[in-house]
Amino acid sequence: MNLVPLLHHTSIRLLSSLIMPSPQQNKLLVLFYHQVLKEADPILCDEPDAETFDWQMGVISKYFNVLPLSEAYELMIRGRLPRRAVCVTFDDGYANNIDVAYPILKKWNIPATFFIAVGFLDGGRMWNDTVIESIRRADQEYLDLSKFGLSGYEISDESQRLNVIREILNELKYLSVNERMHKVERIAEFIGKELPDHMMMRSEQVAELHKGGMEIGGHTVNHPILARLSSEEAESEIVSGKNVLYELLGDQVTSFAYPNGVPGKDYTGLHVDIVRRAGFRLAVSTAWGCATNRIDRYQLPRIGSWDRTPERFSLRLLRTYLDRNVLTA
Repeated sequence: MNLVPLLHHTSIRLLSSLIMPSPQQNKLLVLFYHQVLKEADPILCDEPDAETFDWQMGVISKYFNVLPLSEAYELMIRGRLPRRAVCVTFDDGYANNIDVAYPILKKWNIPATFFIAVGFLDGGRMWNDTVIESIRRADQEYLDLSKFGLSGYEISDESQRLNVIREILNELKYLSVNERMHKVERIAEFIGKELPDHMMMRSEQVAELHKGGMEIGGHTVNHPILARLSSEEAESEIVSGKNVLYELLGDQVTSFAYPNGVPGKDYTGLHVDIVRRAGFRLAVSTAWGCATNRIDRYQLPRIGSWDRTPERFSLRLLRTYLDRNVLTA
């Protein structure tokens, strides 16, 4: 008899019953994902594959109370959240969200919220994916990008390529939108490889998720760092993205995720006000932690889900619940 699953089950049940907050503490844990891959990819090593995502959803289905984000927030502000309340969210709108993640969500009867950057639907590609897929396909063992204001890079093995991708993404992320896109396009032209054009969902797939009971949220049009835009540009990105989704779904879009999502760096109080005026009822950041009813509804924190064993994943969730340094604004 294999005792490992039984021991895992017993330990998580015992831990959760002993250390979970009482209902009066009213904590909400919001997980966020970007992609769920069919198979593990060493270049996208932070993204779970289908097998990993399946057991992660199995863990939260068995040991936690999984709720739609909008419903969970309403319960939280009324002090009626169940213990071990969890929400699942996805950012950007990758095609594997519906091809890979959605069947697993349905298997475990888990609702999720998908925040869609509408400018990349129907054949678009995000700038970071242009960088990733170009360097993945590059024939060179040494890539000299000094003419683009970058450096020269050894990319003779997979580990080097991964490190170079991370370095270049960090170099480009906080450039102005136009300067960043110009550099990315020139890098792709220089490497000269055909790139995938099916990485993001089609409009009808977003509608399918909505019809299937999933919540769709706003994530701007072009996924800019809002703090790098003028107030007029930021408002256009936020409001236009919401309007496109309304036209697509024929339903109100009530939740929003800030691109990149670091408070005070990627967005400011100005953008919180724009989101509020645009008619969203809540918004999420990438600040780490649990949400409570003391937190600004337009800056709810979330946590990533990078653990690759059920034990570490479960303990991370429990530890986050126990964290007393809960954000309040």
